[in-house]
Amino acid sequence: MTNIALLIDCENAKPDSIDGILAELAEKGTINIRRAYGNWKKEAGWERKLHPFAIQPIQQFAYTKGKNAIDMCMAIDAMDLLYTETIECFALVTSDSDFTPLVGKLISKGKSVIGFGESKTPEPFVNACSLFIHTDDFKEPSADNPLPSRSTRKTRNELRRDTVLMSTLRTAIESVKGESGFAPMTRIGQYISNQSSLSSKNYGYARWTDLIRATDYFEEHATENNQVGFSSKKSQSG
Repeated sequence: MTNIALLIDCENAKPDSIDGILAELAEKGTINIRRAYGNWKKEAGWERKLHPFAIQPIQQFAYTKGKNAIDMCMAIDAMDLLYTETIECFALVTSDSDFTPLVGKLISKGKSVIGFGESKTPEPFVNACSLFIHTDDFKEPSADNPLPSRSTRKTRNELRRDTVLMSTLRTAIESVKGESGFAPMTRIGQYISNQSSLSSKNYGYARWTDLIRATDYFEEHATENNQVGFSSKKSQSG
């Protein structure tokens, strides 16, 4: 199992998102370290979330007005963990682009970095992460919404209007297609994960296969091993 360190910037994250974040990480490995950074005299809502999920609170006062001591503390801890613990993946919960250099450093040391933040998160931080998952729709579980990390599913036209998404899909399929002209889904997924921080879940789809089908833009094929594959359509409309 992948060992994960979860570090939360409570100044730039909503407490209601933690249920969804933990649900996402449970699919990827074991969360060995769970830490939340904040000034507990000021942060509202986070304290009630810490103990139920065994998250260690890290108190950090603002020493000087206008300076972000919490960011510094979280970055220092991440670097300490990098060199003293066996961690394969860092999960950073923040919408603050100031952590972009930290992400670059962790990735340069062979670690994967999963970012969790709102859709307003600046692109430099989003693009720096190995994977970035939007938390806008993450809610506490309830009778009406038992899945805390369910995102609103994008329609065919909404998917097609996303130029970054469509360009990534076209490039992935063209880059890994074989002599037959179509690309196996396993290789498409690998290409996307290696070349971008996009997640199909940000669009409301559990798998890339389902999202690609929903665009109705690519031809679906069965590979030699009866696996799913895709190729670009010869003509497009709509």
